[in-house]
Amino acid sequence: MAKSKGFAGWFYKQSFLIQLILLLIPGVNWVVEILVRWSAYLKTKSLITLVFAILVTIPSGIVIGWLDLVWLLLFRHLLFAKA
Repeated sequence: MAKSKGFAGWFYKQSFLIQLILLLIPGVNWVVEILVRWSAYLKTKSLITLVFAILVTIPSGIVIGWLDLVWLLLFRHLLFAKA
């Protein structure tokens, strides 16, 4: 059985358009951010990934979500959350 990459892996497998739509919808944006960030942290165990996972879990994560939308447009991945 193949090792699962978690929600971050699922998110990055989606088409670019689906990723953008998920990050454009405010409530969905926050939920996707939480799932992708914690999934990325569980995979990498990096301190910066943990910091961003904690930051998006609290309501300030909505602001980081909009920043991630721009980051996704420029670099095709979320800020400090590569799969």
